[in-house]
Amino acid sequence: MFDEDEGIRVYVPPGWPGTVRPPGAPGWLASAESYLLDVCPSEYRGYQVLRRHPVVLAGLAREFVASQLVATRAGLQGVRTSLSGVVDTATADQAATVLQQEEARLTRVARGVDLVDQALRDARFTPKL
Repeated sequence: MFDEDEGIRVYVPPGWPGTVRPPGAPGWLASAESYLLDVCPSEYRGYQVLRRHPVVLAGLAREFVASQLVATRAGLQGVRTSLSGVVDTATADQAATVLQQEEARLTRVARGVDLVDQALRDARFTPKL
């Protein structure tokens, strides 16, 4: 990734959230905090400890997204059965598709949260050949 403000190249790995500036770039911590708050319940914005300690926020975000993934996967396993006799088969299939798409989105979010958490813990990313 190229940081236009600094004119330097900083590598971020695949899955790095597009809204988060590269580690060390101006505004990186603010963009990381904003991203992490966006993936958490809105109430988290009111807790000052999470704003003062982004690494704590990252840990909570990781747990929150993981729990969403568990719930989505559980819902996906039983969606057709639970909707049988309530809606037509096509609608149940559409609901399953929604859950599959949500599972994929949450998997990407979990990867992004993990990468931001690593960067907050001073991990340095390097390209792999």
